[in-house]
Amino acid sequence: MPNYKLTYFNFKGRGEILRYIFAYKNTPYEDNRIEYSEWPAHKASYPFGKLPVLEIDGVVYNQSLAISRYLAKQAGLTGKSAMDDLNIDIIIANLDDLVTLFPWEGEKQKVNEYMEKNCHPVLSSLEKALGDKKWFAGDYVTWADFFWDNCVDMFDYQQPGFSKAYPHLLALRKRVQEIPEIAVWIKKRPESQF
Repeated sequence: MPNYKLTYFNFKGRGEILRYIFAYKNTPYEDNRIEYSEWPAHKASYPFGKLPVLEIDGVVYNQSLAISRYLAKQAGLTGKSAMDDLNIDIIIANLDDLVTLFPWEGEKQKVNEYMEKNCHPVLSSLEKALGDKKWFAGDYVTWADFFWDNCVDMFDYQQPGFSKAYPHLLALRKRVQEIPEIAVWIKKRPESQF
């Protein structure tokens, strides 16, 4: 088994999907957290000046979604067909667009406008795509289900109760968090806003 070292900011953020996948497969890894306030001193030493990064047997890789996809394949959390993988990637890309374009430093009015204009349409589409299925892929869990669970905290942090409008997505979140390995991780992970 490869030696893994995960370096990320000391909050859930983009590293959480990686930790979910490691937890799901009980994969050991070195946990290297950097306080956001200390980041300027470290930034130049990481590829493209970004976190999280995953070191695999001494080689450092960046881009959380690329790393997630790699780990998901190792963990059996990808699609059973090329079309399933396409749909999984579509779900993840739409959620990632919301997170990437989010006005993190914006005033409350800009945040609310962004959520109304962007988040509601995407989550409504995801709610419809999920429908009565147990998982986004139908009858089996994938990293798209994990990624949704990682994103929902941000929405509810910005607007408490925001996700209540999406009962199928909330039920999916509950199923993800009830996976025994994920439940164990959630109990022991460090507390943070999102």
